[in-house]
Amino acid sequence: MSHAAKHALIVGASRGLGLGLAETFLRRGWRVTATRRGPAPALERLAAEGVRVETADIDDDASVAALLGRVGQERFDLVFVVAGVLIDAQRPLHAASRAVTAQVYLTNAVSPILFAETFAGTLAPGGILAFMSSVLGSVSRNEEGGWENYRASKAALNTNARSFAARHADRTFGLLLLHPGWVGTDMGGEGADLDVATSAAGLADVIEARAGDTGLAYLDYRGETLPW
Repeated sequence: MSHAAKHALIVGASRGLGLGLAETFLRRGWRVTATRRGPAPALERLAAEGVRVETADIDDDASVAALLGRVGQERFDLVFVVAGVLIDAQRPLHAASRAVTAQVYLTNAVSPILFAETFAGTLAPGGILAFMSSVLGSVSRNEEGGWENYRASKAALNTNARSFAARHADRTFGLLLLHPGWVGTDMGGEGADLDVATSAAGLADVIEARAGDTGLAYLDYRGETLPW
């Protein structure tokens, strides 16, 4: 299909997977608007190729509202909330501070949904609202523990997204919770089995294949369904 008129909003694109997704959709002929929280030299280089770079912090309601004021007249075929944090994930829950655990939950599970509520009206009919989830968010697959605050935040994101879907049962856009694989980013760390380009290409393929589907799905970067 032709992507000449398609427009993606990638939220959290300063580096890693967000940056990779911005570049992938740009190379596929999409118009791309991408956000950062602060200076992002790699993303700013894509601006020279046509990416519209905006500043926003999903944890800051005023910042999100200001972004809507600047781009809310657009209609997006994809809004992909990639932004998230990984803090003290290697500590068991009782060893991490309450403040850190609350921040991880806020940024990973609450703020993406609040952003989606604010931007739902910008999605074109047949478009996709996507959240960067993780296989670690699967409750039924959690048999070994570990990564406790991060794992719980992604499980909460999945649950909150299902509630969002129920609230917006008459929506004209699809909802995706996406697992990118274990990717060699600052968050993924060493030993990862995928590079950013491979994961981003797979995620883009999944998104393009689901265009026009208004259902909710929890999928990995290969399009395989994950258990809740």
